[in-house]
Amino acid sequence: MHQGLGLDVFNAMPLRRAVHAVYECCYSVPLAADLARGRPYDSHEALFQQADDLLFALSEESIDSILQAYPDVGRRPGSEKSAAEQCAIWDERAEVMAELGAASQRYLEHFGFGFVMFVNGLSAQDVLATMSDRMLNDVDTERKVVRNKLARINRTRLERMLGPEGGYDNW
Repeated sequence: MHQGLGLDVFNAMPLRRAVHAVYECCYSVPLAADLARGRPYDSHEALFQQADDLLFALSEESIDSILQAYPDVGRRPGSEKSAAEQCAIWDERAEVMAELGAASQRYLEHFGFGFVMFVNGLSAQDVLATMSDRMLNDVDTERKVVRNKLARINRTRLERMLGPEGGYDNW
């Protein structure tokens, strides 16, 4: 994954490379292409706002396609590489992990799309409680929640891609 590029480097990248860098963050070719074509951005916040606007303008089919790229909660338990991602949620109690897998399957069967949320710093129990709460939503409400969660995840990944204002010297 591209990390710490800096906004100036991102703005100056060839289009194909910029699309690739953004795709790694959002898993949507249309969103990545539109965001890359919208360059140059004058601030991180301008890029983040445009990413949100593009995400919220996508069709439900495009959102479903993005969700296909997200592994189930706890799929890679304890993964250091994915520590801030939902697939890395882990609990040393096997029964909690089994409960998480079963809850994820119930969610998929209920809504017809996979569960996604920003989990940085949350425990498996926190995720289970949130998943349980969200099962009470109707499909339309849950689709809105999912877009908001995807926006939060995208922003975090875009922040990591850009790094601090000015980027790092290695790019």
